[in-house]
Amino acid sequence: MGTMLYTRGVFINQCYDELALRAPELVRDVHRAYVAAGAEVLETNTFGANRAKLATYGLEGSVAAINRKAAELAREAAADAPGGRHPVLVAGAVGPLGLRIEPYGPTSRDEARGMFAEQMAALREGGADLFVLETFGDLLELEQALRAAREVDPAVPVVAMTTVGEDLRTPFGAAPADVARALDAWGADVIGLNCSVGPQTILEAIEQMAAVTHRKLAAMPNAGMPREVGGRRIYMASAEYFATYARHLVQGGAKIVGGCCGTTPDHIRAMSQALRVERAIAAQGRRSAAPASTAELRAVEAARPTGVTPVPLAERSRLGAKLARGEFVTTVEIVPPRGIDTAKLLADAGTLHAAGVDAINVPDGPRAQSRMGAIATSLLIEQRVGIESVTHYACRDRNLLGMLSDLLGAAGLGLHNLLLITGDPPKMGPYPDATAVFDIDAIGLTNLVSGLNRGLDPGGNALGAPTRFVVGVGVNPAAIDPAHERQRFAYKVEAGAEYAITQPVFDPAQLERFLRTIDDVRIPVIAGIWPLVSARNAEFLANEVPGVTVPESVLTRMRTANARSKEHAVAEGIAIAREMLELVRGEVQGVQVSAPFGRVELALEVFADARVAPAPLHRPETVAAPR
Repeated sequence: MGTMLYTRGVFINQCYDELALRAPELVRDVHRAYVAAGAEVLETNTFGANRAKLATYGLEGSVAAINRKAAELAREAAADAPGGRHPVLVAGAVGPLGLRIEPYGPTSRDEARGMFAEQMAALREGGADLFVLETFGDLLELEQALRAAREVDPAVPVVAMTTVGEDLRTPFGAAPADVARALDAWGADVIGLNCSVGPQTILEAIEQMAAVTHRKLAAMPNAGMPREVGGRRIYMASAEYFATYARHLVQGGAKIVGGCCGTTPDHIRAMSQALRVERAIAAQGRRSAAPASTAELRAVEAARPTGVTPVPLAERSRLGAKLARGEFVTTVEIVPPRGIDTAKLLADAGTLHAAGVDAINVPDGPRAQSRMGAIATSLLIEQRVGIESVTHYACRDRNLLGMLSDLLGAAGLGLHNLLLITGDPPKMGPYPDATAVFDIDAIGLTNLVSGLNRGLDPGGNALGAPTRFVVGVGVNPAAIDPAHERQRFAYKVEAGAEYAITQPVFDPAQLERFLRTIDDVRIPVIAGIWPLVSARNAEFLANEVPGVTVPESVLTRMRTANARSKEHAVAEGIAIAREMLELVRGEVQGVQVSAPFGRVELALEVFADARVAPAPLHRPETVAAPR
């Protein structure tokens, strides 16, 4: 509100709260702009409309009039919401008093609570549906505001939010987990964070709060950090950036998202559109990176369809059958051709088929390089060679509608094995000016495909016969943040993942440690194996390919072999790959061996001693049943 009023010519030395009385049409028009952009909750223009702050303008006698009129203006704008939408709610905005309360100041807690209650009573009279207590730095002061809200009307929902700095601490030094525990104990309906910093810092803090509370979370960051441009404070985060982080915030645990300083209707429109996609996926009844409806603050949504029972995993494909039986599977990755000549691709596929490999993995624009489409390549392999494919499908290049069309087409053409990935960003590839879409990430895509397997589109509408996809996802045991990777993996399993393929493994102990952390959400895991061909190849993987860790011991072996000859380097790379396969064999349910530089003979050499025979599997005590 402050940003919009400032852009409309209201100087910062004026009392913005008083505009409810002095320029009501201006305030109402700002509200209407946000309603048109898709806002579902409007905050009143009353952040500083308490007795202490209004006294600095000589307006302490206008507390009731200002707050009551501000709520009425927001209520009038809410009534203008387009037909068919949920009712737009009015939130009475309440900020700090701007003074210190005991034990850090002269104002008593009772006095503070009285000032908050005076403001909230007027907001309620004006038609506020809920209270939003925002931008608090002192938890003790926030406690008094929360108590005042309960005194005014115990039935009115309360959203209580503090602000944090770049160090993830409130001005009084409380960590996000401390804030969550305190507000949880005091009984706030929704707890969260707003203001001060941009989306990335708020995301980190929200993730910490989500770990210690079951309360609903709210996240309302600034549009980045402001900069002085031509004498004005300009917030630099674009609407597109905000939309991306809206999804990340929801994925991190937020159920209510919005924006604080610098958040224009364009930002809200972009967020609304982004979350509409995610909400449609969430309507399938599985966990998603999308927010649940704010059911406690509005009428309960209509019952959601559940779809049909998916076709059993063992009946969807030969690969699915082996996974369902607990047998060891072998796959080889072949990168699609850069052009339209498929002769080598099909010859290599025939070689692998004759060798007894179970399936061929087909990457989807790996490292953001333009190649023949993964779906078309997979179809050629299956129809002309007869071996099954595992089609990698990335979120990078298509919006939700494009993904749905692709996947329905793939199902209709007979493709069944998928590996769902977010995809490498375009800047990694040779076309850095290309743009990415990322309507949803791999978690959201897993929800989408799981819904298709139950005969439902992203909006929960019946499609007729269900698809028969075997749903695979990626996992990185060498992630920089193992806890975050573990959490994302759990989300993927809950979304419906039925097997996972790892990044190339060069450190079996690291893989084993990660597998121990996912025992409670374990699905079949296929280990990635990469035969190195030179020291340069090893250095490239170690330093330039995201998600791949190559230990110094492996680099040393490749450098030593390379110093002798290229042939020795290739032989050493094969030997290392064989060692990796044997070391991980008892921990996983299969391997995906890459064919470096398209040399399938090197991939087959990795299997030479293993004979690709089934091996006993490590079974954790608790195994998540595939969905």
